[in-house]
Amino acid sequence: MPTIQGIPGPYRFFFYSFDCNEPKHVHVRRERKMCKFWLEPVVLCTNDGFSAVELMRIRKIILRYLDGILEAWDEHCGE
Repeated sequence: MPTIQGIPGPYRFFFYSFDCNEPKHVHVRRERKMCKFWLEPVVLCTNDGFSAVELMRIRKIILRYLDGILEAWDEHCGE
């Protein structure tokens, strides 16, 4: 489970190694909550525990760091 470095805050942004066959996306975890966002375009895919307010906050973080997240995806998945 590679973690994306350089994103400050309480969230952990990561990929699963077996996810490379899916469209580009990122998983986000904080405590026991987790969600998944598609990256092109940035839209929520799944949510387990985050409030709507927190999901908006996470989406804004993803948009702010999108270039780095996409670069990490390409490095991890060999694109």
